[in-house]
Amino acid sequence: MPQLNVSMPTRQLGRTNVQLPLICLGTMTWGEQNTQNDAFAQMDLALDLGVHFWDTAEVYAVPIRAETSGLTETYIGNYFASRGVRDNVFLATKISGPSERFGWIRDGKLDFSANSVKRAVEGSLKRLQTDRIDLYQLHWPERAVPVFGQREYIHAETPETPAVLDRFLETLNALDALIQEGKILHVGLSNETPWGAMQYLNLAEQHGLPRMASIQNCYNLLNRTQEVGLTEVMHREDIGMLAYSPLAMGILSGKYLNHQHPKGSRMELFGEYFARYKTPKAQAAVQRYADLAHAHGLTPTQLALAFVNHQPFVTSNIIGATTLEQLEENIRSVDVTLTAEILAEINAIHEDLPNPCP
Repeated sequence: MPQLNVSMPTRQLGRTNVQLPLICLGTMTWGEQNTQNDAFAQMDLALDLGVHFWDTAEVYAVPIRAETSGLTETYIGNYFASRGVRDNVFLATKISGPSERFGWIRDGKLDFSANSVKRAVEGSLKRLQTDRIDLYQLHWPERAVPVFGQREYIHAETPETPAVLDRFLETLNALDALIQEGKILHVGLSNETPWGAMQYLNLAEQHGLPRMASIQNCYNLLNRTQEVGLTEVMHREDIGMLAYSPLAMGILSGKYLNHQHPKGSRMELFGEYFARYKTPKAQAAVQRYADLAHAHGLTPTQLALAFVNHQPFVTSNIIGATTLEQLEENIRSVDVTLTAEILAEINAIHEDLPNPCP
């Protein structure tokens, strides 16, 4: 059993009255690397350590495939039915954006039209065995943007593409209707750009529609691209970051250094799926961050997670794990404080090897 002595900080979710724990439980391995029993044990431990904010998605588990899609939400729903703790959890999930690869989800109708939003919410509610979703997020934009390893914005529209702002407005109206029904409480974005975030905020203000409370984007020592442009939006507009992949799919733990691939690890099982984390510059950066951590009596994991926790624009740091030992170490990162000296050394490494894994 864990030693229950974690003092879990909380931060406000956007302009809502919700206070969220600094650590959020990520769930995407459940149904692929983790069984339902594993997932139940992780949820038990998370609640024991003050982590009552959980994030999932209709498309999970990851890697995404038809055989496991939706299993993560199903496991969470089964847990609620078994434990009776739904009211103790702030639950977030996401609607999948367009992809030609995921034709089994909603019969391939992967857009943010009013019908798709309603259908996706109903599906998630059923799998989660709940009457409401506390935070509902748009998983990735319904337009061409640089995400999942792409560095440059490449403008792309076709005659069949809906007018972007018209679609934004349709989506916000659909989300508003679901809020009025009590099926979702708050809304957020994911993998979104500064332009996209501002448009959603402006339309919400102009039309009296729900305001995006959060933006869930990738943020870690190997990918600080959000600090250019988006950070100002988050500060000035009170839209909090939910930072995902804070360990860069485990790379920043240091366990893959020197070409190691521990048995059962994500890279050993699904290395091609996460190819963007396996570049020479990434390995060089990870080695330097690991050396820095060891020089100050920290593990590489503690350094990486504490860096994300330190950022004032981060509302919650979404951590995941495949073992209870990993999960407890990740949660206890809230007890690690980085000195000004360590932060300066982190920035020096970043200047030499900036954003090797966007």
